[in-house]
Amino acid sequence: MSFQFGNVVVVDGDQIGVIVKSWANGTHDVYVRSYNDIREYKKDDIKHFVYSKYLSEEEYKFYK
Repeated sequence: MSFQFGNVVVVDGDQIGVIVKSWANGTHDVYVRSYNDIREYKKDDIKHFVYSKYLSEEEYKFYK
């Protein structure tokens, strides 16, 4: 799964953020509004924010 600038993501379990920078080492800088801060996360610690309540099986596997 890859992330790019502007992706809305979930970090720290339930915090919503936006990717602001992606680094070659696989980490990403994420602006988290509730923290009012930009923090660095490994790609394994980030999940895509899902806009739809219902997902097809294929979508579920992609976002999991």
